[in-house]
Amino acid sequence: MSGDRYKIADRNALYFVTFTVVNWIDVFTRRSYKIEVVNSLNYCIQQKGLKVYAWCLMSNHIHLILSADKGFRLSDIIRDFKKFTAKRILKMIETEVESRREWMLQQFKLAGLKLQSIKKYKFWKDDNHAIELTSKMIDGRVEYIHQNPVKALIVDDAEEYVYSSARDYAGRTGLVQISFLS
Repeated sequence: MSGDRYKIADRNALYFVTFTVVNWIDVFTRRSYKIEVVNSLNYCIQQKGLKVYAWCLMSNHIHLILSADKGFRLSDIIRDFKKFTAKRILKMIETEVESRREWMLQQFKLAGLKLQSIKKYKFWKDDNHAIELTSKMIDGRVEYIHQNPVKALIVDDAEEYVYSSARDYAGRTGLVQISFLS
């Protein structure tokens, strides 16, 4: 497998990406952490040229189909999103009521010790598993994203899951300002 296989080559193409918490730690079990991700996505949409077409936030990862507006680089938006959300959520873990605080911070610290560029904690894995989508791949990836909480037995129907664009595609209002795929 080539090291460039999952890299963002075309800065304005449509990509399927997955951002995963280090060690698959189930961080997104608390509402406040999930809302931070939602707010950060909406900020990137409004201010940084991000277009989100489909998304689903699970307990330890998020799947998205996204692109960048002309004049913006998708890799830059992703870098900024991951850096900002990592700092904010780690601060929330440190300051809010969190029964798993010591264990989680220890895990993030251990993950950061492996890298010289990390000063204290490593929150997200580096790899985004970015796959440039062709028109033939889009429907399957949207279905895959939206079925994640169904397969995890969180909900019976995809549109019931609040932290997903399945709601939008079912005609309901979701939490992230998505752009619909045509």
